[in-house]
Amino acid sequence: MENITLTSSPTTPYFPEVSFDVDKGICEISGESYMEETYKFYLPLINWIKDYAKHIKKSLELNIKLIYLNTSSTKCILDILEILKDFEDEGGKVKVNWYYDKSDPDMVEEVEDFEAESGMKIELIEFE
Repeated sequence: MENITLTSSPTTPYFPEVSFDVDKGICEISGESYMEETYKFYLPLINWIKDYAKHIKKSLELNIKLIYLNTSSTKCILDILEILKDFEDEGGKVKVNWYYDKSDPDMVEEVEDFEAESGMKIELIEFE
């Protein structure tokens, strides 16, 4: 398995930055996520997590630092959380941290919805 690293640039301002590190077992998604063809962007990330859960089987930490995400991005994040929940239910160790701007109460509600729908415990962490 290989790491995934994607950086945003002026030509891709609506794409989040991504760092999935197989050796550390840490996945990070940050920035904004409201691109067209969202599933096309997230599919390699979803497949990476599936492969990690199936073949690596070490603990996995997901850090989400999204300041904005659209509806289609929401669906993809939910897909990731459901895969992680299945991994956890099969004995895998998973930690999900969601970093949010304390001045954005809507994001807290969104994260609570993710928790309710996926069954995955999500730690809310404020940043300024």
